[in-house]
Amino acid sequence: MSGSQELAVREKQEAAPKEEKTVPGRFYVPPTDISETNEALIVVMEVPGVDRNNVTVALENDLLRVEGQIEFAKYRDLEPVYTEYNIGHYARRFALSGKIDRERITAQLEDGVLTLTLPKQQEAVSRKIAIR
Repeated sequence: MSGSQELAVREKQEAAPKEEKTVPGRFYVPPTDISETNEALIVVMEVPGVDRNNVTVALENDLLRVEGQIEFAKYRDLEPVYTEYNIGHYARRFALSGKIDRERITAQLEDGVLTLTLPKQQEAVSRKIAIR
């Protein structure tokens, strides 16, 4: 990445409903960074307030679905003085290419940050070819 490039910060946005939800509350698109190594794609999502028991990461055909639900009870008695983010659930979907090894996908949640590791299929990993 060259020094002249700037990163754009995207404001939090409400997720457009693809289907009706039976869970009360709003769903937001979590801020997400995706980086690539030689072996995997690394997806890092901010999901503050979500407990690991309330995160769903599911793979359906070529669609990776990530949802996190907030327990609103812990926010009921709070009287906000100033807020910059809304409290709500999170939802995001990713279409996976055939280069991802679906059997080795892992997820880790720590301090409100969900990290997904999407390993590449062995054939998709680049390698150096020796010159004879």
